[in-house]
Amino acid sequence: MSALLTGILLVIGANVLATPVLLYVAALLFALLVLSALFVFVPRRRARVSRTVAADLLTVGDDTSVRVRVDLRTVVREPTGRWRDGLPAAVRGSATGAFPSEDAERIPGGATMTMTYPISGVRRGLASLGPLRLSTADPFGLFVRTDELGDVTPITIVPQVVPLPRLTDRTGRAGGTAQTSSHRLGQGADNLSPRRYVPGDSMRRIHWRATAHRGDLMVRQEEQESSPDALVVLDRAGARWVAAGGDTDLESFDRAVTACASIAVHLVDNGFAVDVVDATGVLLGRLRGAEDERDGLLVALAGTAPRSGERDHGLPAASEGHTVGPLVVITGAIDSADAGALPHGGAGTPILIATAPGTDALSAAETQGWRVATLGDDPADAWADTGAGEPGSATADAGSARGRSPLLGGAVGTPHTRGPQESAHVR
Repeated sequence: MSALLTGILLVIGANVLATPVLLYVAALLFALLVLSALFVFVPRRRARVSRTVAADLLTVGDDTSVRVRVDLRTVVREPTGRWRDGLPAAVRGSATGAFPSEDAERIPGGATMTMTYPISGVRRGLASLGPLRLSTADPFGLFVRTDELGDVTPITIVPQVVPLPRLTDRTGRAGGTAQTSSHRLGQGADNLSPRRYVPGDSMRRIHWRATAHRGDLMVRQEEQESSPDALVVLDRAGARWVAAGGDTDLESFDRAVTACASIAVHLVDNGFAVDVVDATGVLLGRLRGAEDERDGLLVALAGTAPRSGERDHGLPAASEGHTVGPLVVITGAIDSADAGALPHGGAGTPILIATAPGTDALSAAETQGWRVATLGDDPADAWADTGAGEPGSATADAGSARGRSPLLGGAVGTPHTRGPQESAHVR
């Protein structure tokens, strides 16, 4: 724009001052503008962009890398400039650099290059990376062209799973039926059912009678328990998550989701079969010890949000009839009337955790037999405050789980076996 204004001023000056040389300078400047515009905007560019994220699931607080491959086709030499990949608010990183990259491979009609940049999870959610923006300019810097190349790539940022203090109360010698079941596998348990053989199954578990009967190779598998040992309830009622200005309190809800994920994984690591539901009883995840179940729960929690129209009437329905092991209810703003009327169905260890309990709300819940705590920034503190966790302890499984898999960063560990001397009771 400044070059164009300069050319116009030169034309005016040439006429006012009667200086023809200024017209020649203006003509040269206009010609330069035209050539620069043609240089930048005329060449057609076709590009194919593909991204590869090092971790399938990115955990809040963890780092990973993104590899972007660009196959650019153009009739002239590949342009020079800067590239920038689009980053959502849920991640943070430095997704920019010089174009073409240093390792660019020039081929007839274009070039192939790969760029890599780091990202870290900031907030849980379902987001997208991209599109890739390429900004190029002419040699004189008069014109800048920005192209959007390729499509976006979805990415899932799952909530962090933090280590919690060890349980003080356990149901049964092994903590729960999930761990008891794992002890019985392949040891002659009565409730075994056959299923088809898949690569990786132990040959010692082949069910020869079922194999002969069905004509296909079958292996023994224990039937899953029909009901959970532990129930974790995440209250998603919109009325519980309202900030001072009337907007949704997403920060508090994110803390509740982190606590929900941490407690659910902690319980399954202690041998409990865990169901995770919302306040109306909608199933969010079922954990029986398999890692794909944990990943599925974290993905479900990554996309969950408060819902309008729900109130505390869903909490009794979600907890009704649960009497085996821990019942954990995680909620937001709850008053003393709601807390005092909240039933726990005789659960072995009823636990109520709230981010913003009203005056005397926790006391009212305690009179009904609940173990209570206020949820702050660290779920481990709230878990210890309820009395469910041993003070000063941390689950060894969770503590060592940070290197378990790049899929979850430092999320979960593998269940550990408790010795027969660790008997327990239900309070």
